[in-house]
Amino acid sequence: MTHFHSLTVKHIKPLTPSSVAITFTIPKDLIQTFDFTPGQYITIKKEIKGKELRRAYSICSSPKSDSLTIGVKKVDKGGFSDYANTQLAVGDVLEVMPPEGRFTFSPSGGPKKIAAFAAGSGITPIMSIAKAVLASHPKSKFVLVYGNKSYKETMFYTDLVKLQLDHPDRFFTYFITSQTQESDSLFGRIDSSTVNYALKNKHKDTDFDGFYLCGPEAMINQVSETLQENDIPKDRIHFELFTTTEILDEMPVDVEGQTQVKVIVDDEEFNLTMDKKEIVLDAVLKENIDAPYSCQGGVCSSCIARIKEGKAEMVKNQILTDGEIAEGFILTCQAHPLTPTLTIDYDDV
Repeated sequence: MTHFHSLTVKHIKPLTPSSVAITFTIPKDLIQTFDFTPGQYITIKKEIKGKELRRAYSICSSPKSDSLTIGVKKVDKGGFSDYANTQLAVGDVLEVMPPEGRFTFSPSGGPKKIAAFAAGSGITPIMSIAKAVLASHPKSKFVLVYGNKSYKETMFYTDLVKLQLDHPDRFFTYFITSQTQESDSLFGRIDSSTVNYALKNKHKDTDFDGFYLCGPEAMINQVSETLQENDIPKDRIHFELFTTTEILDEMPVDVEGQTQVKVIVDDEEFNLTMDKKEIVLDAVLKENIDAPYSCQGGVCSSCIARIKEGKAEMVKNQILTDGEIAEGFILTCQAHPLTPTLTIDYDDV
């Protein structure tokens, strides 16, 4: 389940002063393993300064390409994104987990009309989805509203312009900049007025089949609310967070005492004792159990497990549906145990 594979860096392309596109060579014997659905991400494991780091990055290449590309924006000092932007070189080998994630587009049926709202590095999965939509049918259309500080800080700017030139009647991009006035760009941030401008003005006669939102939580919440105010059904709105609000003092009411936890992963069983005030994933990792995880912030879906016995409560959830929670699924990076015993199964997901 948590198996990593060694992939060689084939190409590194600067995108902005603080971001790069990293392309990996996929060996023939791993082509099926790294087959992906547009919108999915990979998890990279790298030891930096004696500490193992795991980071999730969305795939921005087309599934039809013979390689795999991700976009990495520098957001930390001394972390993996810093390393990727300043030290990583062609020929280096990184440990990479196969693609996963639920923020996906799967071509089916006739032409599709898709709209996307992205901010900053939230563009990375949208790039793959856009390419797949355009390739799925000659009459499919894609509308993108994309916010950044400036054109200089806009990841994949030239690629998006090229897509517009290649598909002038099917691909439409509306750039928004918040710190500089740019030609052919709206000024400000993605908000309700921006959503209405795209839906009620520029594409008022288009009945979109789906909406894909990727970026900070505040943006996603506002865009989603505005779409629903425009009578867009919730099941047409798909989103993925790139950042989330910090969790402070949001533990369940009854978190006193300890819990005996049984962990099932890769057909092995492990037992541990943890304080109910701890996060399940943190306690599992302290025991050096090789459980799957990546962001540790409730943003990705790598750490999902199913509760087989006992109860646990998540302090935050932006991924699992009510139906999945009812089936016993939890994000272990967000869950506190509520019962004296708890059994979680990472294999049964």
